[in-house]
Amino acid sequence: MPLSEHEQRLLEEMERNLYKNEADVMSTSGFRRAPNYTAIAVGVLMGLVGIVTMVVGVSMDITVVGILGFGVLFAGVMVAVAFPGTPSVGSQEATAAPRTKSPAGSSSFMERLNDRWERRERGEGL
Repeated sequence: MPLSEHEQRLLEEMERNLYKNEADVMSTSGFRRAPNYTAIAVGVLMGLVGIVTMVVGVSMDITVVGILGFGVLFAGVMVAVAFPGTPSVGSQEATAAPRTKSPAGSSSFMERLNDRWERRERGEGL
């Protein structure tokens, strides 16, 4: 069943708003961070030590050493991934914008979500 003209216009307007809001969220997100090379290097070294320990434990048929090697390998991966670096220039500018909203505990989650949606529809920032 084809859409009516009114439904097609509504659908196109919803798509435009979605793409506009998606671009706004991506441009203001604070997820950009410069990598922490020290943590990455330490994690890689721990991973290599863990792999060697695991292989030695398996080749000598010592289960405890193999499990210990896996633990060191896992810890190395976690060290390399878990410690973020310093914020990059783009994210510092995005997070430096002052918030005009009252503290988070003063209203319910749904009220805050509705307020954000209405501000976004009016063209105001987050």
